[in-house]
Amino acid sequence: MNPIETAQIGNVHIGNQQPLALIGGPCVIESLEHCLALGRAILEISQKVGIPYIFKASFDKANRSSVHSYRGPGLEEGLAILQQVKAELGVPVLSDIHEPAQAEPAGRVLDSIQIPAFLSRQTDLLVAAGRTGKNVNIKKGQFLSPEECRLAVQKVAETGNTNCLLTERGTFFGYNRLVNDMTAMPRMRRFAPVVYDATHSCQLPGSAGDRSGGAREFIEPLALAAIAAGADAIFLEIHDNPAQAKSDPATVLPLEQLKALLTRCKAVFAAVRTR
Repeated sequence: MNPIETAQIGNVHIGNQQPLALIGGPCVIESLEHCLALGRAILEISQKVGIPYIFKASFDKANRSSVHSYRGPGLEEGLAILQQVKAELGVPVLSDIHEPAQAEPAGRVLDSIQIPAFLSRQTDLLVAAGRTGKNVNIKKGQFLSPEECRLAVQKVAETGNTNCLLTERGTFFGYNRLVNDMTAMPRMRRFAPVVYDATHSCQLPGSAGDRSGGAREFIEPLALAAIAAGADAIFLEIHDNPAQAKSDPATVLPLEQLKALLTRCKAVFAAVRTR
């Protein structure tokens, strides 16, 4: 399989000789009003810094630690909200699917269909996403080596769709811990452009009992290191009030920290890409 040099999400190009891009938003859709307000604030910051922006929010968090955790509004209402975000803000939108049957309706709205890390080997899910013709963002499973991602990309490419991304989000290290191997960025770039998920990489899975904990103070150093190692885009879950976030409150990036972080990320990206 020939490597994918460039991927496209809406009007945003990611990969070879393209600018650093941001995929960001709340972990889960909390309401239409919240998505619009937060998305508008993120867009304004990204425009000031000069980084193309893709809005991200999940319509269903199907892999929450507890059966009692908030999952989101579901497929139909969630896609309607994402369609309105797309129309009002004029930005591409990304969300994740968990079942093959969700791919077709999601593909009518989304510019990028994301495959969750825990499902990154599910052939039927990858094939269904690929058949939509939309960009497919495959999050590397916490249990996979970078080289094994080639097979996931190949499953999508077999549908005739070579608009694909790979996202690094940490690897399991014992219990309740993720670590990042920064060589994953150049190793995964042999197959497709690479996104680095700087917020999920700071998770401490299951460490808070009925939910995941985290250490958000490591978002910035990990993001900068990943960009230096070759990441083409940065993935950030962002919230205006992290303590009240309905999913991943320990690892979402506070909105007020976004501009400074993006400014540093862009500077590192420019330094690396002009070597």
